[in-house]
Amino acid sequence: MTPPTRDGTNLRIPEPEFEAMMARAAEKGARRALADVGLDGPDAAIDIRDLRSLLDCIRFVRYTAAQTAIRMITTGLILALLAGVALKLKVFGGGP
Repeated sequence: MTPPTRDGTNLRIPEPEFEAMMARAAEKGARRALADVGLDGPDAAIDIRDLRSLLDCIRFVRYTAAQTAIRMITTGLILALLAGVALKLKVFGGGP
């Protein structure tokens, strides 16, 4: 470790040491953030995989629900059109 030097009022640290210091700070910050949300310890990887799986399932359910709603609306419109055509053609018995 080389001592920092002064450049006027600024303190200059060699770039490799600065990068190492930043990497240590980032790692500590990431560990603290994971600990704050409860994702630290030996089961953290399993928990994160479970969360990702849950998010995939939620996306699939949302897609399927939207697709089902569109199919139901389309089917209802087609049935209404068919009922209108059947009434117009008097398929269900003759009227006066």
